[in-house]
Amino acid sequence: MSEDISTENCPTSAPFFGFMGVASALVFANIGAAYGTAKSGVGIASMGVTNPEKIMRNLIPVVMAGVLGIYGLIVAVILNQGLETPEDGTLKTKYSSYTGFAHLAAGLCCGLSGLAAGMAIGIVGDAGVRAVGQQDKLFVGMILILIFAEALGTSILILTHPSSAKSLCLTRLASPLPCNTKVSTASSLPSSFRSRRSAANKGVGSALE
Repeated sequence: MSEDISTENCPTSAPFFGFMGVASALVFANIGAAYGTAKSGVGIASMGVTNPEKIMRNLIPVVMAGVLGIYGLIVAVILNQGLETPEDGTLKTKYSSYTGFAHLAAGLCCGLSGLAAGMAIGIVGDAGVRAVGQQDKLFVGMILILIFAEALGTSILILTHPSSAKSLCLTRLASPLPCNTKVSTASSLPSSFRSRRSAANKGVGSALE
């Protein structure tokens, strides 16, 4: 009985998870950036009515919120570079399920962290700029809070650096055979692979009985 390890370790559905990781990193990070910009912008506009000379000084929350969208874009580009297109004329791909799940996890980590950081920056920026408009001594405290809120997104950007993405995100499924290897008979498989397969078949047989 012929068996193609390519379709088992590298199914055609694997790239779906990789693209979902790319989309998650970009979309969620941009949602956080948009919320942080809008929320802090409302506070700046309200403060600027009574203290227009302090508007430029209090634009820092808006800038920090916008950077979160850039973080999501950088991570999306890094993950997109790891995606492999199918072979010409076929649906076979060397993109494994392991890599797809890793890219999805990386994208969700970046996107959701950017969303949380954007919400924190927006809430702190809104209340902070209103308070600084009345008391200048609160400016340093507001900046420190914003820095720690921004660190939520910065840490994820560091983890998805290309050097670490190569070892964490672009690693194929831990298998003694590559994705594009074809095996004519089950007897030619490695012993560890055959033992796992036989154990799985026995489990399925006992469940059917």
